[in-house]
Amino acid sequence: MTLTAIIDGTRDALQADAGNGKVSFNVSQELVGVTEVHGTAGSGHRIVVDEPPALGGTNAAANPVEYALAALGSCQVITYRVWATHLGIKFDSISVEVEGDLDLRGFFGVDPTIRPGYEQVRVTLHITGPETPARYEELRRAVDEHCPVLDLFSNQTPVKIDLKVG
Repeated sequence: MTLTAIIDGTRDALQADAGNGKVSFNVSQELVGVTEVHGTAGSGHRIVVDEPPALGGTNAAANPVEYALAALGSCQVITYRVWATHLGIKFDSISVEVEGDLDLRGFFGVDPTIRPGYEQVRVTLHITGPETPARYEELRRAVDEHCPVLDLFSNQTPVKIDLKVG
């Protein structure tokens, strides 16, 4: 099945019944070392997270904030693929670089006025292909409007935390 057929079929199913658009994703994770975390995504994929030695870890894997950048970058290029297909925009290659600035004083509670998350995130997309710059700008606008992880970075998402002791 082609990506075009998948997109068209999914759009048809969503237009036929809005309930078809409601999906949930989940992960479960457990601390197994000083900062090493092993987890499983609901799709069955194994996830390993750790911190570098400077933050107490063994650098067994990327750290959580690197995974956040990776989630943004990968979601960007996937959304570019989907919307390029949907809009009939051709490209030869696409790659992304994502960079973020964090001030550790927020994480360690040294300065309560500094947030623990990224202060700024920069995304640089590289695209090559036969289209005009205006067509690629049209594609960028569509991606900016529809990328789920960009939305997570750009808008506050309600989070409910339920602590269970024992």
